[in-house]
Amino acid sequence: MIKWEHSVFALPFALCGAMLAAGGFPTIHQLLWIVIAMVSARSAAMAFNRLADATIDAANPRTRMRALPAGTLSREFVALFTVASCAVFVFAASRLNHLALWLSPVALAVLLSYSYTKRFTRWSHLMLGFALGIAPAAAWIAIRGSLDPRILILTGAVTFWVGGFDVLYACQDYDFDCKYGLHSVPRYLGISRALLFARVLHAAMIGLLIWLVVAFHLGILAAVGIAAVVILLGYEHSLVSHDDLSKLNAAFFTMNGVISVAFFAFVAADLLVRR
Repeated sequence: MIKWEHSVFALPFALCGAMLAAGGFPTIHQLLWIVIAMVSARSAAMAFNRLADATIDAANPRTRMRALPAGTLSREFVALFTVASCAVFVFAASRLNHLALWLSPVALAVLLSYSYTKRFTRWSHLMLGFALGIAPAAAWIAIRGSLDPRILILTGAVTFWVGGFDVLYACQDYDFDCKYGLHSVPRYLGISRALLFARVLHAAMIGLLIWLVVAFHLGILAAVGIAAVVILLGYEHSLVSHDDLSKLNAAFFTMNGVISVAFFAFVAADLLVRR
């Protein structure tokens, strides 16, 4: 029901936020509970999404073999798993600091509410992006117990990055969304213009990453990390076209995991070299 890739997407950016807050490596205690919080929050969000979309998934040929429509898991089990994941997340937040604990219900509200946005707005892609984009800001809070507005630049970058690749992913459900009245950018713009819109979102991401480097006075390694992201995004977009979406899973899962890990590696190296 839940793949490790679902956590890999946002975790490296959360670790970027943690390292920027710490000016290097956080403590083992902080890293441990940040990772537990990230995995449990993402697991709760994915499980809740499967519950909310069970009927839709059963009607969609692409998703009808997911655990709930296929009957391999029960709704009761998934509901219990969701509640348990939320509890682990709140407990992890409590092990970090008071502000992290107080804001944990807000984070969960953002993560869980995304599941319903496709029912009323075409901008659900950006809501998903924001749900993952709060990760670096949350990690900053986990380290500092306060929020620096500069880390919101990375929140914006992740929002546009995830929103862009979710638009790409939604292209494969164009016919289904039109038939069942679900809202998405591809449904309203068509696949060709949706692909272009995804490129615009990813260009905005690059602009924000450049701003991030300037705001935190990062060095050449971080700049090389941005160059790597540009190259990888270009390759990701080369894998899909309006008349050939056959490589979409490779673009969605593999490339986005590589992008997040690569950027984190360069930022981490930059911070460690400069210490």
